[in-house]
Amino acid sequence: MTRQVFCRKYQKEMDGLDFAPFPGAKGQEMFETVSKEAWQAWLKHQTTLINEKRLNVFEPEAKKFLEEQREKFLSNDESLEKAEGLTPE
Repeated sequence: MTRQVFCRKYQKEMDGLDFAPFPGAKGQEMFETVSKEAWQAWLKHQTTLINEKRLNVFEPEAKKFLEEQREKFLSNDESLEKAEGLTPE
């Protein structure tokens, strides 16, 4: 049986991640509160942001920006950064 979590993005019980997406307390929090579906949606949005904004993910400023955007995305924050050329599906 698949592990269930109450997904903070979609606000319902859903399939949980198979493992923490990164080490430490923040990774554990994601493991406990983010669904597989929400994480996959974030990864897609993150890739779009990296490409559209030409971010170098090794730069501290880019890492900080993506961390902030991840929190906004997973919390359904209206101030989430959107890529300029993106048209909703």
